Amino acid sequence: KMADANGNLDLPTYNDVVDASMVLDSVAHRTPIQTSRTLDNELGVKAFMKCENMQRMGAFKFRGGYNAVSHCKDTAKGILTYSSGNHAQAIALASKLHGIPSTIIMPTDAPPLKLKATQSYGGNVVFYDRYKEKRDEVAERVKETLPEGTVFIPPYDHKYVIAGQGTAGKEMIEDLQSESITLDYLFVCVGGGGLISGISLAAKALSPQTKIIGVEPEAGNDAQQSLQQGKIVHIETPVTIADGAQTQHLGNLTFAIMKQHVSQIITVTDTELINGMKFFGERMKMVVEPTGCLGLAGLRKMVESGEVPKGSCCGVVISGGNVDLKRYCELISSSLPP
Repeated sequence: KMADANGNLDLPTYNDVVDASMVLDSVAHRTPIQTSRTLDNELGVKAFMKCENMQRMGAFKFRGGYNAVSHCKDTAKGILTYSSGNHAQAIALASKLHGIPSTIIMPTDAPPLKLKATQSYGGNVVFYDRYKEKRDEVAERVKETLPEGTVFIPPYDHKYVIAGQGTAGKEMIEDLQSESITLDYLFVCVGGGGLISGISLAAKALSPQTKIIGVEPEAGNDAQQSLQQGKIVHIETPVTIADGAQTQHLGNLTFAIMKQHVSQIITVTDTELINGMKFFGERMKMVVEPTGCLGLAGLRKMVESGEVPKGSCCGVVISGGNVDLKRYCELISSSLPP
């Protein structure tokens, strides 16, 4: 239940993030924070990158998926969700680790790598056409065919999913503070808002002076519009290489938290994401999926515009690294000079 009888939302708090960090202790990786002198010299700031591309199943989504499944493990007869990729894998793996069967509704054009990985973790995949069908309706239809006691865990608008994702921010801030580093800015990618809302709960509790900046693809700036208009804006499925951010709208919970804690939302182009993929690959020896480059692209853009002053300490969350290698090579080659 998201709301009580009076319609008040049951929002997660920092305490839920702390609880999630205990659930995830020794299950999820405490991923490294990387730096690059090349990047710092190029931008004139100090950048710290939280590498959730090194997380189990290759993305931060494992945190929220595992935390949510662990909260219903004693009663659930099965888990149902929908996702274009990383949440699908997260739920499939988390369910498998808890010994519960999972059914995942995926778009027909989901990245082949993410589909294969979801199936390899034991997820039973059902397809739908994301450009013609509404996934909520597909989920209702599929749920009727599943055993009584099947629990639906959405990709972002869920108290324990948000709390789980927030642990990435909690770890990052704690690890930096242990070296006496305070972030002035923290750049986080935005799809449905699960990651940025969770991280903002941790940041506001541990480092209230840090400004949280959301970054979304230019083609799908629903979060930017939503914060500007003060209501959740719905858009068509955006056409962008950032498949993890092809969401059509924010969630009720994520939007409510973002309104309180996120300073601003900016957008970047697919070309800027490709430049990020090349930088991570060439300079940092990391495979990062397009969606995972939103944070870095946002940092670069705000430094270039002068909105982030020189000398600032800037955090960037790299959300994931699940990209089909053939596709990866095509993308990074596409921006190379002839």
